[in-house]
Amino acid sequence: MRASLIQMAVDEGESVDSRRQRAAALVREQAGSDLVVLPELWTTGAFAYEDFGREAEPLEGPTFETMAKAAADAGVWLHAGSIPERAASGDGSTQGDAAARGDGTLYNTSLVFSPSGELAAAYRKIHRFGFDQGEAVLMGAGRELVTVPLPGATLGLGTCYDLRFPELFRALVDAGAEVLVLPAGWPERRRAHWTLLAQARAVENQAFVLACGTAGTHAGVPQAGHSIVVDPWGEVLAEAGPGEEVLTVDFDPAKVAATREQFPALKDRVLGLTPPRR
Repeated sequence: MRASLIQMAVDEGESVDSRRQRAAALVREQAGSDLVVLPELWTTGAFAYEDFGREAEPLEGPTFETMAKAAADAGVWLHAGSIPERAASGDGSTQGDAAARGDGTLYNTSLVFSPSGELAAAYRKIHRFGFDQGEAVLMGAGRELVTVPLPGATLGLGTCYDLRFPELFRALVDAGAEVLVLPAGWPERRRAHWTLLAQARAVENQAFVLACGTAGTHAGVPQAGHSIVVDPWGEVLAEAGPGEEVLTVDFDPAKVAATREQFPALKDRVLGLTPPRR
């Protein structure tokens, strides 16, 4: 399988529509890849909180339409990063999430398209960053795990801050995930955590991790870049630098099953432990 991670920058002088067209052109250039991944909130910038509401879209809005066409033109599976989604009033849930509110709530929502341009999955970010500020108060939380079956491998979806919560990825593995895909807008000042956690999630779940970050600066916050692909043994197969870059890597999804057979640690998990007595 060939994957291309498009590490874009979010330039405040570039309009959102111009950036959509630039992203679509970059996707089309990856026509030889099987899977293409864009970063988190690349339409606005992950830290441009004041833009979330202004640039929020319905699920099937302009970014959906542009990315669906780009996926079809390139003939690739496209994880189109994430957008600020505004849930339509009165529609209940746009994703089958029973807890979602159809009242205009904002969500940090990832979109995955098939090579024919059909929507294969949408994932609303579960863990919102901000510690009672920013995204944590401006956006609603997703409630559903999302996996996407591709020919030869099943993707498990997470977004940025999700990377810090290992139980999410273990649940995705239990649901059949072999390749964990994570778009992000990760800050430079915590870049060491980005690399460490990507490798940890790969090792503990014996899965590939494809983590696609952004370059440049979002609302004054320098971004880490350094998109990374890690194999099930924790080996870094490829890593980008800090600037705009397309990181392309070939990997064999069959290595997941081989690793889990060779070192069957997952079967030794002990669940439902009794809490300590007080």
